[in-house]
Amino acid sequence: MSRVLGRTVDGFVNSWRSHLLVTLSGNDEGRPAWVGTMELGDDAGFFGPGSASWAVHGGMATMVAGIRALLMQTLHPGAMAGVHDWSRYREDPLGRLSGTIQWLVTVTFASTGQAEAESARVGRFHERVAGSYVDAHGVTRPYTAGDPELLSWVHVVFTDAFLASHRLWGGPIPGGADRYVREWATAGELVGVQDPPRSDAELAAQLRAFSDAGELTGGARVAEAVRFIRNPPLRRGMMPFYRIMFAGAVASIPAPYRRMLGLRRSALPVIWATGAVLRLVRLLLGASSTSEDAARARINRLTSAGSIPAGG
Repeated sequence: MSRVLGRTVDGFVNSWRSHLLVTLSGNDEGRPAWVGTMELGDDAGFFGPGSASWAVHGGMATMVAGIRALLMQTLHPGAMAGVHDWSRYREDPLGRLSGTIQWLVTVTFASTGQAEAESARVGRFHERVAGSYVDAHGVTRPYTAGDPELLSWVHVVFTDAFLASHRLWGGPIPGGADRYVREWATAGELVGVQDPPRSDAELAAQLRAFSDAGELTGGARVAEAVRFIRNPPLRRGMMPFYRIMFAGAVASIPAPYRRMLGLRRSALPVIWATGAVLRLVRLLLGASSTSEDAARARINRLTSAGSIPAGG
């Protein structure tokens, strides 16, 4: 009986791990082809081991941060228009997720050349995203994905989401929050963000400025996107865990934004429960990601060759 139970548990764990890897990376080995290229390159990248960005983006809290960032992005009607008009998130939600993950991981862990090339790819996609939207004041405005205001909004809520989630569910950040915000400003500049925040205080001020200017709003499109983010087309066995992480993401969002999103914080201990789910995911996936392993292999090769100093 114990052997049968053990095989059943092992089968469930392996199946769930495979489903998780397909969701996050696009294949059941957790190593899409572009990760292998991260072993190439001739430098440590923009950040390197010991950086704040490696600590934050190498942690499991990124899974919740992604949910929080998507929810927050919907509150700017210009950003929401771009998603509504151009994104294929309804037809291929995991494809869009994989594309976002590829940019994040490449800029964080790859060589500077690869990070720049990946950011240029994102920029080329942005060049064709254009249209019009009705802003929070009822005025019809044109937009392009390269508008400074929209780029700034996406960068700010992204940085805020990953920092806030790591504070709740991650470990220490080398150099603290200020160093993470300052490092990730480089990523913003790679995709055209003008004057990104370079400290925790600047991040909070820029986020608050959007709200104070009355640029943010809810509405039918936001409600539609929130429903989709709440119930994405994941495998049935993953949904209970996803729902916990979604509730954790909602709980992490300040109340004024939750109200605009039409969401309420659960009365259950979802912060603790989300931490438990993330620990389970870490147990299933291992201590480090394939992308971080590839980056370390590149850096070890360059260190052995004397191309970069040991520890660099």
